[in-house]
Amino acid sequence: MPAQRSHPDRIRFGIGEWYGRLYHKLTVDERKYYAQLQGMPRKSASRQICPFLSSERTVFCSKAGGVCSVRRYAQSVDGDSAELIGDETGRLRTVCPNRFREEGMVYAWVGEVLLNDSAPMVINEVGFLSSVTESGVSTDDVGRIDQVLVVNDSNPLEWCALETQAVYLSGDSIQRDFQATLNYTGTGFPFPAGRRHPDYRSSGPKRLMPQLQIKVPSLRRWGKKMAVVVDRDFFEVLATMGQVNDVSNSDIVWFVVDLVEYEAHGVAHLVRGTTYMTTLERAVEGLTAGVPVAKDEFERRICRSFRFSPARNASKIRSRANCRSNITRGQGWFNHI
Repeated sequence: MPAQRSHPDRIRFGIGEWYGRLYHKLTVDERKYYAQLQGMPRKSASRQICPFLSSERTVFCSKAGGVCSVRRYAQSVDGDSAELIGDETGRLRTVCPNRFREEGMVYAWVGEVLLNDSAPMVINEVGFLSSVTESGVSTDDVGRIDQVLVVNDSNPLEWCALETQAVYLSGDSIQRDFQATLNYTGTGFPFPAGRRHPDYRSSGPKRLMPQLQIKVPSLRRWGKKMAVVVDRDFFEVLATMGQVNDVSNSDIVWFVVDLVEYEAHGVAHLVRGTTYMTTLERAVEGLTAGVPVAKDEFERRICRSFRFSPARNASKIRSRANCRSNITRGQGWFNHI
């Protein structure tokens, strides 16, 4: 049931999935057990299985804290407990890239769209950039592609590149929620102890965009495609990107996934969402999520910085005067900034 909330600041992001299980469906003892693990030395703590990497063999979680996704919670009336937010703003947001590997669904989907093969071979972390030394190009990798999907027994080799991007968190450490879980004495689940939010600016323009700008031009020259896998919330914060009408005209195909919760089983499953075909240029515009201001507006901002910052030297004083007499001559707006 959606929470009744009167104070917007009493809505916080907290653990959504912990070691592959929905946080709010864990028992109090299960949550406390997971929280206790975080305070133990890494070598002595019981290792937990990552369900998303263990479809063929057992693979243990390598992410510190074991948090797969986060979600927004509302504070309950008692102040210590949390309540689920029932609309789309309360859905899960992926913070661990391994979350995208559940049951190999993404590989089958990308293979079908880009390679006409629903069971491609998956090669992890293939070196893409080699370092350059004074004596020439070395064999040391300085950049890798997350994964390469290859059509089995293809000759010549048929393949595509794949990058996954989870969202980073900004704000208080999730460790604060581990301690709150240990201290909680209620019968429900605790309200997040820290203030944090998904940082899509750091995850998109600062991390994903440079990766695409470095890798896609070479892939384009080779006649190969880049698949980018993100969740729906990540994609929806991007600016609108112009699409192309056919995969053959694209540089990048975005595969947007959803996390669907199965309350009875206490888990969420990754499901196919939507594909978007774009060029590199349109993708960069979407990740930047902004347009340049007009020249006049930019010059207003220059003059505003002179007007409201201390004039510690003659040069700055002259610059203020120039804003009046030179940049703004005939425009009549300086006194209004």
